[in-house]
Amino acid sequence: MQVEAVSREDYLSFIEKQPLGNFMQYPSWAEVKTEWKNDLLGWFNEERQMVGCSLVLYRKLPGLNKFLAYIPRGPVIDWTSKNLSEWFEPLFEFLRQKNVFSVKMEPPVTRARWKTPTIKKYLKQIREHELKGKTLNDLGPDEVDGQADYVQQALRDIGWKKKEEDGGFSAIQPQYVFRLPLNERTLDEVFGDFHTNWRRNVRKADKQGVEVTVGGEEELKEFYELLKVTAERDQFAVRNFSYFEKMYYALSRENPDRIKLYMARFEGELLASTIATYSNGHTWYLYGASSNKHRNKMPNHAIQWKMIQDAHAMGAHTYDFRGISHTLDESDPLYGLLRFKLGFGGEACQLIGEWDYPLQPLLHWAFDMYMKKR
Repeated sequence: MQVEAVSREDYLSFIEKQPLGNFMQYPSWAEVKTEWKNDLLGWFNEERQMVGCSLVLYRKLPGLNKFLAYIPRGPVIDWTSKNLSEWFEPLFEFLRQKNVFSVKMEPPVTRARWKTPTIKKYLKQIREHELKGKTLNDLGPDEVDGQADYVQQALRDIGWKKKEEDGGFSAIQPQYVFRLPLNERTLDEVFGDFHTNWRRNVRKADKQGVEVTVGGEEELKEFYELLKVTAERDQFAVRNFSYFEKMYYALSRENPDRIKLYMARFEGELLASTIATYSNGHTWYLYGASSNKHRNKMPNHAIQWKMIQDAHAMGAHTYDFRGISHTLDESDPLYGLLRFKLGFGGEACQLIGEWDYPLQPLLHWAFDMYMKKR
């Protein structure tokens, strides 16, 4: 197996056919992350067929000609292989030539799933017995993928080191996500699995005149102003407007269906706005913003339902609400993320997390110590 840089055209031709392809592994994502350098890599077998790919982002260490390599939700390789070292050795060889001292990745491998009825049943027991500090890990999953556990074992054998799990959002990408399966389901079936109150809220928003439309680039500023309102209310930092301009331009230029901006209005006033991205039969809810006004009009339920409908119409097999915490403690502020998403009737999923490979162990250790003290 060999790894080498490939053209954008060859890369796109390959990744578009891959089941594990995702928006963070597309060339357009590199255009969004302008503070990083990047390579589009391909794996080639002995017959010179391209069999894997990866977007690799590089961040230079200040004052040194050394780089951290980061592979977001990748690489896109055969994760069912019983010889993962044959995939990583040529990658390490390529990255050493790039003066990379450490590699960070988040494999697109799902280990466990908890379905909504299972979670709700356990939440009822938590309330009845006044249990505290419970998490998804205290509840046996509905499904565990033994192949994912093998992957983790193989990665450790190769020398990869797994970042300690905290169940929150300290990793670059969340380890726990909430997904709504759409494959081989009608919209009526999907809607029927919503919590009763969620169905009522969708109907209420429609009855009270909330209108959800797909916006254009000219409405991005309006989304951003509402995002700032949300950030102030919910106490989180927000990127500058140029980041969203760049993202919308890069993703829509690569494919008009790659990104959509949604606007929920009541009598012309913007109450909620979201950004969704689509690739490889998978739609992700990327960003959301909501007003402090007219919250009883239920614009957030209405806008999610419209996004789910559009994902279904595009043939998506999954609608991905993205990050949740693993907490099941209703007193934890992070629980609200799960509570809202749980009402749509999907499943909580645990990926195998964030992994580091130190190509230069001493420098990797020093960098790790520096990051922990920041």
